[in-house]
Amino acid sequence: MTFQEKLQAPGFFKNFALTALVFFVIVTIVSLILNNPGDFFSFNFDKIAAELLNDGKWKQFFGIKIVISVLYSLYITLKKTK
Repeated sequence: MTFQEKLQAPGFFKNFALTALVFFVIVTIVSLILNNPGDFFSFNFDKIAAELLNDGKWKQFFGIKIVISVLYSLYITLKKTK
């Protein structure tokens, strides 16, 4: 099955979107835990926001995660589509 045929397969974009969303959420949570484990588990989200998200830092923080999620979900969905 070619790349174009896989893109036209029924349910491809539904599976792609679901995989991307789940992977994005998991990567974001793991990233927050790895960057600030103490603040994350003590629910000090103001400090996390100040360090990682405020003053335009959110673009870089979420941008790379979106790109990784899209590429990973495209790879997995293409691999699983028959």
